[in-house]
Amino acid sequence: MGGQQPWTDTGLDVQPGDKVAVTGSGQVSYAGKNCGPEGLPRGWLDLIRSLPVNAAGTGALIGKIGGDEHEVPFLLGAKKEVTASHGGRLYLGLNQAGNDSAVGSLHAKISIAPGKTASAGSAAAVKLDAELLSKIPRRVTDSQGNQGDMVNFLVVGPEDKVLAAFQSAGWVQVDRSNQEAVLHAVLATLSKEAYVQMPMSELYLFGRAQDYGLARAEPAVVVAQRHHLRLWKTPLTVKGQPVWAGAATHDLGFEKDQRSGGVTHHIDPAVDDEREFVGQTLSATGLVSGLDHATPTDALKGDFLTATGGSFHSDGRVLVIVLK
Repeated sequence: MGGQQPWTDTGLDVQPGDKVAVTGSGQVSYAGKNCGPEGLPRGWLDLIRSLPVNAAGTGALIGKIGGDEHEVPFLLGAKKEVTASHGGRLYLGLNQAGNDSAVGSLHAKISIAPGKTASAGSAAAVKLDAELLSKIPRRVTDSQGNQGDMVNFLVVGPEDKVLAAFQSAGWVQVDRSNQEAVLHAVLATLSKEAYVQMPMSELYLFGRAQDYGLARAEPAVVVAQRHHLRLWKTPLTVKGQPVWAGAATHDLGFEKDQRSGGVTHHIDPAVDDEREFVGQTLSATGLVSGLDHATPTDALKGDFLTATGGSFHSDGRVLVIVLK
């Protein structure tokens, strides 16, 4: 693969459970700095730059399964074996920002060992009845009780598996306060890691702030643009498994906060797209047994305003994600 091409199609398809072994060779150069498939050592300026794999250096050999936006790239380096969590086309690329340009090329030797065939009859999506859906508020509120984002997805599964699934899907837990943010940013800088846990405001459901805030963002644009969501553990269960309520939106920039006149994030009004994005990222981990859409009797169909005055629209459906 050359230094100008973001992703190279290997022409190879993998199945869930396949063992994919990749050995990299060759050399690329960035502004006179040469590196092999292991990439350049992380420098201080890299901490505010956008890289597909933030834990790796510029120019490292990386891969991903599937060509969609929600797929999570992974580090390969000079030699690595990975187990495919889901099926799809294998792509290889360089760990570089959009404005980077490398001279030279890397080469890869790839071998695929078939994994065990997944057993048939995996669990299907759980159908949530109208009574259960009616017990989940349609919208979250701010601290003053003003209605905000809509609850647009539910996750069924125990807490540890819920967090593991989101982590595997490329989501990171954000800091709860500005004080935490300052501390973690300093620690990340000292360890030469990218800081992506920018805090998000607290919103309320079931009388309390979110249990978890998670985001998918690149270091260079985390302040203005990121996919983000809030999760609350509900008092409800399905077949003995906890039900988690989530509100997901996509920050696109900034706008005026109609409550205070200050500045707040401007969200993509098409919140249904973000609902589907969450489902796609989790499905790609291989940890989901089923997806389903449920329409509450009091569904939020149409156009609405958030607590800060931003607008959004929805078809009113709630995505139900059931973990294995």
